[in-house]
Amino acid sequence: MLRIFWIGLRSVAAAFRSRRELVLENLALRQQLAAFKARGKQPRVRPADRAFWLILRRLWARWSDALVFVKPETVVRWHRAGFKTYWNWLSRRGRRTGRPPVDAEIRDLIRKMALENGWGAPRIHGELGLLGFDVSERTVSRDLRGLRRRPEARQSWLTFLRNHREVIAAMDLFVVVTAAFRVLYVLIVIRHGRRVIVHFNVTQYPTANWVAQQIREAFPFDTASRHLIFDRDSTFSAEVVGAVKAIGAKPTRTAYRSPWQNGTAERWIGCCRQELLDRVIVWDETHLRRLLLEYVAYHHEDRTHCGLGKETPARRAIEQRPSSTAKVIGLPRCGGLSHRYAWREAS
Repeated sequence: MLRIFWIGLRSVAAAFRSRRELVLENLALRQQLAAFKARGKQPRVRPADRAFWLILRRLWARWSDALVFVKPETVVRWHRAGFKTYWNWLSRRGRRTGRPPVDAEIRDLIRKMALENGWGAPRIHGELGLLGFDVSERTVSRDLRGLRRRPEARQSWLTFLRNHREVIAAMDLFVVVTAAFRVLYVLIVIRHGRRVIVHFNVTQYPTANWVAQQIREAFPFDTASRHLIFDRDSTFSAEVVGAVKAIGAKPTRTAYRSPWQNGTAERWIGCCRQELLDRVIVWDETHLRRLLLEYVAYHHEDRTHCGLGKETPARRAIEQRPSSTAKVIGLPRCGGLSHRYAWREAS
């Protein structure tokens, strides 16, 4: 009964209101009714609904009397958020003030210098100045915030190998399958300084005792390198580690699944496979040992290496053309799979 009375009272009051207010109220009620019909009892407010009520709030003082599906405070919050967005847009239209932005190239360079060298802002700022970059030290310091730097990690594994290659040797095992499907194991020991293979051997049963004996044969009479790198193969057990220490070398194991840490030995094995083993069928241990002996001789005396400045491990001399009639001929190596080229007088 009270609800009917309230509706009647509002209808009488509507008769004394202006036509403009009636049109706006009718429009507000119809907009909400359409929202309820389209989206159910709890309609989801969309950007178009927000825009409608923001505009209606500016045109009609009694807009909150007709508002049903949201609170008036919500519309006020929408208006304030829109005002903030509007002024943010206006402030960005004109010329930006303050310091100019730092290029991404400079930011990347700052982080690179910090991570590779462990430098602070003053040192990096000086280096950037010598490269012609106009940036303040405070900007460099700000870009270094949050960058995790560990002083003990300044020297990478690759840097350590390069700085100590004259006193480092490495060993590794690799597998060769024969024509009869027998599996043979090859152990190599290589010095990092000149990529010299100091020892290799072949076996069908690579036990720890056998590996320890190969280490003793590779470094007789106190000729061992200071460090000997090898991986975490189960064959390189405590007995092998003890043999390495007995010859005066420091055993250094690589991390798990990190063959790149023993890159010199791995690269030699890859070259041996590509240039020799992938092109022949191995019959037995004797055959494999002969092939490897020829390849090691070719590796030392004839084959150039990019890591050695395109020299050979044995420092092959440069040949001058002996006469105008001399010609370059190919000298077969490894059964003709590779060649060495030299000057010879024409017959």
